Amino acid sequence: MPKEFREELDIGTPGRVKFVRTEESEIVVRPIHSVTDLRGVLEGKTDQQGRSAVERLRTERQRDEASEEELRQRDANDNEADI
Repeated sequence: MPKEFREELDIGTPGRVKFVRTEESEIVVRPIHSVTDLRGVLEGKTDQQGRSAVERLRTERQRDEASEEELRQRDANDNEADI
């Protein structure tokens, strides 16, 4: 991004920006100063299976919990075998 635009938008180097499409189909560059600036950026977006970011996160958490439970069970069984 040209220096003059970074300075005008108060974007540091390296800077973080997000690209937003307006209702008029224009692409607007907005600086990101904090994580909260990203709030809503994925609203209405889905993956190839039609899942929202929240649905994907829930699925990943459930998978992680199942893996953790499997590891706990395996560890408990190993400890019993050692006794």
